[in-house]
Amino acid sequence: MDIYHTIIRPLVTEKSTSQSGGPDGEAGATYAFQVNLKASKSQIRDAVEKIYGVKVVDVRTLVRAGKTRRFRFRVGQTSGMKKAYVTLDESSKIDLF
Repeated sequence: MDIYHTIIRPLVTEKSTSQSGGPDGEAGATYAFQVNLKASKSQIRDAVEKIYGVKVVDVRTLVRAGKTRRFRFRVGQTSGMKKAYVTLDESSKIDLF
């Protein structure tokens, strides 16, 4: 899988901003990304290291299942998503957040 198809977008929420050290940033912080559902931890690690030029220490993933939604008389399903929490080395920092 191409590294630019592995990482979909960074997740900028209140929780992810506080884990990343806030706007000032902090070394060794954890960053959250939405990733491709088929991406493995090693592919996520390689993509983050190559795109942002940082050293990744740990990758944790979770899959959020899609929710059931109704529209008029039909029942449908929203698409699920996969999140990756990436912890960086003490000497690395991403200025994105």
